Amino acid sequence: MVHDLSRSPAVVLIVEDETMLRMHAVDMVEDAGYTPIEALDTDDAVAILESRSDVALIYTDIQLPGGMDGLGLAHTVHKRWPAIKIILVSGQLNPSSIDLPPAADFLANHSKPGRS
Repeated sequence: MVHDLSRSPAVVLIVEDETMLRMHAVDMVEDAGYTPIEALDTDDAVAILESRSDVALIYTDIQLPGGMDGLGLAHTVHKRWPAIKIILVSGQLNPSSIDLPPAADFLANHSKPGRS
């Protein structure tokens, strides 16, 4: 199902376990005119995706608690909800493009704790 952006702002699912980083991502999404929803781990993210049909994009950290990491979540989203766009972020990992699902983007987050 493709989300019709002319009806309402696109919904972005933000999956981040670190509170400050999640709050920053929510602010960016709202400032861009989109509707954010939040998940603290991959299990919450899958439950949200199973209960909603309006998520257009998922923005996920790679290192997350839950039944899988963010990379596993990205592959699950690509298989189960192929219309959802995927952005992966990490301040500590730099996956190769071969590890990413097709059409997923990776952004290095240099504001992660422990980064200089």
